[in-house]
Amino acid sequence: MTALIAAVLFGIALIFQLFSISLSVITAQVLITAGLLCVALYLAGVGSARRSYRRR
Repeated sequence: MTALIAAVLFGIALIFQLFSISLSVITAQVLITAGLLCVALYLAGVGSARRSYRRR
């Protein structure tokens, strides 16, 4: 899930850079940093939906 969020953030950052869009606080650099944070969380295992339940 966090990898999907990172992909969306990177896509929005690309659009911001291509069209030179800059809101007051949200810039392409902020979106790239947020995307990298999501990728790091994904690689650390946060947000993974793998849960194994065993029945005895």
